[in-house]
Amino acid sequence: MDSESNTGTGHVSRKAVLRAALAAGMAAPAVLMGVPALARTLTDGGTPLDLTPECDDGDDLTLPQMEGPYFKPNSPLRSSLPDGAGTRLTVSGYVFGRACRPVSGVLLDFWQADNNGAYDNTGFKFRGHQFTGADGSFKLTTIVPGLYPGRTRHLHVKVQAPGRPILTTQLYFPNEPRNNTDTIFDPRLLMTVRDAGGGREAAFDFVIDVPQNPGPTPTATSTTTPPGGTWAAGRAYAAGDRVTYGGVGYVCLQAHTAITGWEPPNVPALWRVG
Repeated sequence: MDSESNTGTGHVSRKAVLRAALAAGMAAPAVLMGVPALARTLTDGGTPLDLTPECDDGDDLTLPQMEGPYFKPNSPLRSSLPDGAGTRLTVSGYVFGRACRPVSGVLLDFWQADNNGAYDNTGFKFRGHQFTGADGSFKLTTIVPGLYPGRTRHLHVKVQAPGRPILTTQLYFPNEPRNNTDTIFDPRLLMTVRDAGGGREAAFDFVIDVPQNPGPTPTATSTTTPPGGTWAAGRAYAAGDRVTYGGVGYVCLQAHTAITGWEPPNVPALWRVG
């Protein structure tokens, strides 16, 4: 059994709101799902727009959790883990610092159970590390981990920017029955997951302890009216809804009410090209 304990301390009101939403069977808002949706909307003038809760409400950093007994150092440098049969899973996202700006060159070391719920403790199956790109992005190709007694389905990861502390945590899957009984599970570490092409695609953005000065990013936008598109701020969208924006078609990935700054090109956790 993976005997781990949660050492993180969260913002009670935010956690209570999220747990209440989950208990009621409602889709939690993106800003409460560990997705810093506004992290890329800084102005050209060098003054940031309102930051997401993950960056300014007192529990801004991604929640840490214990590594458990199965971590091994010196994993191979690779972003694809073709080490056994199972449902294909792709996990992608970004790593941000305290000012919600992307951080490049961040180490992400992933490890997980195989399709049968077993960890490879002699070799490096389903273990590997990678580094974020210039835009702070990462992508992991693996399989959906299997279940074993006492735990819900999860991925392990260590995240470290150059010269900064290590964040050790776990990522979880929504709508798993064992989420309700796993004593370590925390909904703030849920990934956004959808079925795709016989496999599954997941998204998660990390916010780590890297001091930053707010400033402009290449993806800045202050557009309030979509340029020749059907997307509109203030409109409620459901998963699967289709819109156009700037001459490109997009499919909604997660139910939400659109606001300025959440235009489809800026929030891959909410929209994909399609």
